[in-house]
Amino acid sequence: MRPALAMALLLATAGCSMAPKYERAPPPVPASWPAGDAYLRQSEATLPTVTYRDVFRDPRLQALVESALLNNRNLRVAAANIATARAQFQVQRASLFPQVNGGGNYTRSQTSGAGTGTGGGFARSGTTLSADIGISAFEIDLFGRLRSLSDAALNRYFATEAAARATRLTLVGDIADTWLLYAADRSLLQVAQDTVVSARRSVDLTEARLRGGIAPRTDLAQARQILGQAEADVAAQTTLIAQDVNALRLLVGADIDPALLPDSIASAGSTVAPLPAGLDSTILLRRPDIVQAEYTLRAANAQIGAARAALFPTISLTGVLGFASNALSSLFQGDAFTWSVGPAINYPIFRAGAGRANVRVSEAQRDAALANYELAIQGGFRDVADALARRGTLAAQLSAVDRQAEAAADTFRLTEARYRGGIDTFLASLDAQRSLYAAQRTQVNTRLVAASNGVALYRALGGDALIDSAPDGSAPTTP
Repeated sequence: MRPALAMALLLATAGCSMAPKYERAPPPVPASWPAGDAYLRQSEATLPTVTYRDVFRDPRLQALVESALLNNRNLRVAAANIATARAQFQVQRASLFPQVNGGGNYTRSQTSGAGTGTGGGFARSGTTLSADIGISAFEIDLFGRLRSLSDAALNRYFATEAAARATRLTLVGDIADTWLLYAADRSLLQVAQDTVVSARRSVDLTEARLRGGIAPRTDLAQARQILGQAEADVAAQTTLIAQDVNALRLLVGADIDPALLPDSIASAGSTVAPLPAGLDSTILLRRPDIVQAEYTLRAANAQIGAARAALFPTISLTGVLGFASNALSSLFQGDAFTWSVGPAINYPIFRAGAGRANVRVSEAQRDAALANYELAIQGGFRDVADALARRGTLAAQLSAVDRQAEAAADTFRLTEARYRGGIDTFLASLDAQRSLYAAQRTQVNTRLVAASNGVALYRALGGDALIDSAPDGSAPTTP
């Protein structure tokens, strides 16, 4: 009974962890977003949980995102990484339990010999059958080394899962940005095509005036310059549109239905809904890159416990329970039963300080993981602050460029009419046409910036419901 009681005591005390108690570090950022002339006054309510459907309202864009979530190869790689991390955790967790092995052996032998004289020989035959069930090298986790290693593997699995969520968030944002870029390139192509039509009219008019002796040849050369520039821009924009489709096809991982593509940035940009930004910066803790950094920190913290426990003796237990007999009929008789148990203690006497050095290594890795965690929070804070600063000035900028484009269009119409009437020179009309072309391109690019700002804020806040962590920072369900 004494060995049994001693073993029960060891098992009862096993599993205590020597890992430091994990406490989430306070976010190294202010409690609220910056405020000032560059920032809009935001609601103080906590940011609601949203999905990409709440932000990207166009059904065509939603269809592309849904297709990408099924076909994108980066997501498949991320899913494979999750499966690998899950399996590695299960392998490590298995060391907490005894490994039970079973085996059997059957032997039949016959021995023969020659007798003396004329009596002939003799023969002996025998059968031996054995079976055993054994526990091989089961380490009693007295100091929590195996438990700490298992916790580290579990948190690495959670970090891998968060990395996959970050990949998903990035994918959704990239698709939205590329879709909007395609819309802007389509608008720029339309502007260039309209300018080609207008410039060709100017060339035709100038040629007629040249033949009539009214306009100098320099006017015709200048008219052809702006026509050539617009035609070159048409070719360039056509190339960019094709490249945008190629980029979308790569992101989606499948062919793109042309019906899902937008026709202009004016129509596409209006479908990106603005996100309300809460003042409480702790919402950054749900960003997938920050979640990944926190689980990496948790894993490093668990590694300290494993390194500390490695300084203490390793207690292993090997046991065998079996039957052995030289005849099948007597296999299960009382005398055939055998058992043995062989506990062993292993403690390194001299390792030249390697054990304590391993503890210091794990502590240094924990400190580095903590710094990376805090850096991820600070980087996320900057991303949100930058997006809000841009958002705070976009309305005024859009209004200004719209007025500029409208004034440029009026100026071109007036100067062209005055040139046709012989009042103004062709140079004034040419300058007005160039100013209109530049203003229209600026207008398109500014609308692209405004729409992309909504995507940037969506990325920065990481607000997708499938990417959030638990409000209390707890881990996902254990596999």
